Formats: sequence, structure tokens, C-alpha cells
Amino acid sequence: MGEWNVQVSVRVSQETRNELEKFAAAEKRTLANFGAVLLEWGFEQWKVLGSTERLMRFKIPSAVRGDKQTSRGPEKTGE
Repeated sequence: MGEWNVQVSVRVSQETRNELEKFAAAEKRTLANFGAVLLEWGFEQWKVLGSTERLMRFKIPSAVRGDKQTSRGPEKTGE
């Protein structure tokens, strides 16, 4: 029956909020839309791994714009 939107509040530092706003602007998205995308993606990853602890063990290589490093996908850090 269509999509229902709900509001979710998240506490982050002002520094994190500013950085999120910059990345959202670079993606030409609102902060709310950018946050929704990140939340949905993160939750899907969590469902696969089953716990926050397991999720945090995976490190995604830095792929900041301008870096010459290539992304090879998630790398598992020590157990």
C-alpha cells in the first residue's frame, strides 16, 4: 500500500553532522535522504552478519575521492 515514511532521530557530534552534510551535498541528496540510504544499507549488512560486533570487524578500504587506492571490497580484520 505504498511507502510509509517515519522519522528516526540519531545523536551524532556536530563534526560528524557537518561531514555527513558535505557528503550528502556531493551526492546531491538531502541529509535526510542520505541518512536513510546509509541506515538501510547498514541494516542490510547487519542482517547478513547478525551482530554489531561482527559488523564492526569488517573494514572497507578508504576510497576517498582523489585517492589512488583501489577498492577491493570489505576486508575482514582480526577476530
